[in-house]
Amino acid sequence: MAQFSYKARRRSGELVQGTLEVADRAAALVAIDRLGLFPVAVDMATGSSAKVEQPAKAGGGFASLLPSSFQSLLHRKRKPKLQEIATFTQQLANLLQAGMPLTVALNSMMHLETKGIPKEVSRDLRQEVMEGRGLSDAMAKQPLIFTDLYVNMVKAGEQSGALVTVLRRMADHFEKFAAVQSKFTSALIYPAFVAIVGIGIVIFFMTYMLPKFMTLFGNMEMQLPMTTQLLISLSNFFSGYWWLLVLLLILAWVLFSRFKATAEGKFKIDAWKMKLPVFGKVMRLNLYGQFARTLSTLLENGVPVLTALKITEQVLPNRVIKEATAKTREAVTDGKTLAQPLAASKIFPQLMVDLVRIGEETGDVPGALKNVADTYENELNTALRVMTNMIEPVLIVVMAGGVGFLLLGVLSAMFSMISNVGGAMGGR
Repeated sequence: MAQFSYKARRRSGELVQGTLEVADRAAALVAIDRLGLFPVAVDMATGSSAKVEQPAKAGGGFASLLPSSFQSLLHRKRKPKLQEIATFTQQLANLLQAGMPLTVALNSMMHLETKGIPKEVSRDLRQEVMEGRGLSDAMAKQPLIFTDLYVNMVKAGEQSGALVTVLRRMADHFEKFAAVQSKFTSALIYPAFVAIVGIGIVIFFMTYMLPKFMTLFGNMEMQLPMTTQLLISLSNFFSGYWWLLVLLLILAWVLFSRFKATAEGKFKIDAWKMKLPVFGKVMRLNLYGQFARTLSTLLENGVPVLTALKITEQVLPNRVIKEATAKTREAVTDGKTLAQPLAASKIFPQLMVDLVRIGEETGDVPGALKNVADTYENELNTALRVMTNMIEPVLIVVMAGGVGFLLLGVLSAMFSMISNVGGAMGGR
């Protein structure tokens, strides 16, 4: 046992101090928490000593036999999904709404099942808060889990005394983004599946089935139709030079990756994505909605406009929108309204500019941005349906054309072979 002196505050804000005889510092913090106090400083008393326990090595059993580099990969935290963050945030808001102190709520979060967010996250947050740090400061130490957007909104909630309200708004924010992301992914699953299966069938036919047919035709010593000759040439190329195709694909991927790694490359690729037919419209609507929703959520929760624009710039995935947001922030710093640089960028649509201008005139920019986000998210749902309805028939036509060409090459050779056999028999 060792003696620890502490300073702590009651819920009323009164500062108290005392001593505890416990095993270690962690036990002292637990004891202070049970007293209903918030620790400010906990130090070991002079001349006291405590047994220092060695932490257990992570990854017992087979994992402990692996090299440290492999063990670090096994225990590395992954970035949680949007829906997982939304669930975690909603659970914390519910506990605080029920009247639990923050440390008790975080302790309960350790026992709640939150997929994607390990209980160690809640434990570390609780430890930081018990040592006198704010929740936002504790979350800032875990950037893989809590983004700048999340941390700044929590900080705004702490400063305004409306942490529960802010947490609920954030949960709603992440749920909306998760829903949009899910719709976007679902719209691409079926076309991608059909394309992969179709390419697989063509490769199998060209490299395995067609050579067997060609052996049969070759034994007949007949003049093959043009389509069959072209099909045979393609099959021979695929069979004999498949390694060259693989090398060309690898080279193209390496060159593309290097170009994409540069600032100029990222900007040009993102600009190209926004100009694509059909798909480009979906990209633009998604980006406009994401910009408006993020900025609206930040401003609604009391984050200063310049900080909100900076965080929005960091959150957006598209370089073109990032640059336009950065220029908007610079213009606002110089004293301009928000609508002026948005219009000058020529990136954001006129509807967004007009609604933001009206919001500035009425003093409700967050509400105007929320209307913008709702508008473009509704348009995005329609655009996703249109894109899916257009991709499916296009894929069917392309696949039918490819399979039809393969069948034409084989069937035309078979008809030619039958004609030759029939002619030979008739000549006898």
